Amino acid sequence: MHIIDISTIIVSNILFMNLKSPSETIFYTIESTIKEYRKSSQKQLSSEVSDMTIDQGMILAFLDKYPDKTQKEIAAMAFKDNASMTRMLDLMEKKNYLKRSINEENRRRYKIEITTKGKQVLKTLAPIIIDNRNNALQGISEEEIVQLESILKKIKSNCTA
Repeated sequence: MHIIDISTIIVSNILFMNLKSPSETIFYTIESTIKEYRKSSQKQLSSEVSDMTIDQGMILAFLDKYPDKTQKEIAAMAFKDNASMTRMLDLMEKKNYLKRSINEENRRRYKIEITTKGKQVLKTLAPIIIDNRNNALQGISEEEIVQLESILKKIKSNCTA
């Protein structure tokens, strides 16, 4: 038989009652902001390139900027696991945005190259991306952006420590 101390129940209830709802936390606000930005950005992207997702555009941009990075490194930059990255690359290859070939320096890795069609899409994406970012940051000062970046980096550091 277990005897439960009434004071333990009271303290537990008080702690639980003081716990904010997930939607009342900064983390919910961060997550919902990112989701709204991605939804708005996808809408703009789809109006120009109907068969591409934001994530696929991001992969193309990373491959363009870092052509020597491995699939695993690009996946990490895009916050994708290896299986998701492989599926995305398969689809992008079918759409002729990129091509993969055996890397002669390391035969266990693919060499990923952006095709002519992929390069053309990157040119189309650049002004859309700039417009999306400008719209999202409208009315926010440079000082506020710097402060926000600093705060977010601190939160990230606290979570990785």
